[in-house]
Amino acid sequence: MKNIVILVSGSGTNLQRIIDTIDSGEIQNAKVTLVVADRECYGLERAKKHHIENILIPRGKNFSSELGNVIPKDTDLIVLAGFLSILKPEFCENWTGKIINIHPALLPKFGGKGMWGMNVHNAVVEAGEKESGATVHFVTPGIDEGEAILQKSFEVTAEDTPETVAEKVHQIEYEIFPKAINKVLGN
Repeated sequence: MKNIVILVSGSGTNLQRIIDTIDSGEIQNAKVTLVVADRECYGLERAKKHHIENILIPRGKNFSSELGNVIPKDTDLIVLAGFLSILKPEFCENWTGKIINIHPALLPKFGGKGMWGMNVHNAVVEAGEKESGATVHFVTPGIDEGEAILQKSFEVTAEDTPETVAEKVHQIEYEIFPKAINKVLGN
């Protein structure tokens, strides 16, 4: 059984999707052993409802070192699921190849500092992009610079707004996140 730690900052919809796909067997041979949030959020409530150990570590300069102290040594994968804090380079290097993130765009486009949530979808629409999507990638010290594990795209139409792009991206995230987790875990 592979042990997964999930980091969250918000409502935890991708956390819920991961829990559901583990329960259904879509993600195989894995369990969520810990959920860590960097702020009060509904993601912590989701963890509690599923009897998953959960911890709040408030954002701050010592966040990465505090996080390093609570992650079990037998963790096979750390998943950033709507997690907004930037992890220190040392933390990323200690867990090289074992931290993944989902990004709401087709990296390398629309990645980097400030590119999260609606900021990404607004930028996609304003740039007149013909496609968008989501990318699951390895986390490295550079923001959104890690190797892509899985990407999926869709056509952006003239009628699309940042809100409709966000809805389409979220559906793709639900589809590719479990597949990427299975791939990284060797399932």
